[in-house]
Amino acid sequence: MSGRIIGFFREYIFSLCIIIIIIGLFMIFIGAFGIWFADIAKDSLYLPVDIIIWCPYIFIFGLIIFGAGLYYIYGFIKNRNFVLKEIEINKRSEFIKRHGDLKDSVRYLPSKYKEMLKEKEKEFKIK
Repeated sequence: MSGRIIGFFREYIFSLCIIIIIIGLFMIFIGAFGIWFADIAKDSLYLPVDIIIWCPYIFIFGLIIFGAGLYYIYGFIKNRNFVLKEIEINKRSEFIKRHGDLKDSVRYLPSKYKEMLKEKEKEFKIK
């Protein structure tokens, strides 16, 4: 069961990271607005006083969520660019040098990149 859940997250990691970043930005906005502009937040955004009291915590939690989203999207883009760059290598010896790193990077990417690596392994006859 956990393999299916992790597989789902790996397939849609980019879009999930974008959603997490948007949620973090929204929480940062609400928290900052409630901290520095409490009167305007009560009147124009119709925020209850209970939420305005929690705005510093919402702001901090939003920063944490935003940072986590940025971290995961950075890791995804870094791994994806590494795999795409190394897959284009046409020398078998160079590919073999990076094969272990490629396998590690592909492990955290969607299945499309695993298929690309398998095709390249077949091309160079690597097991």
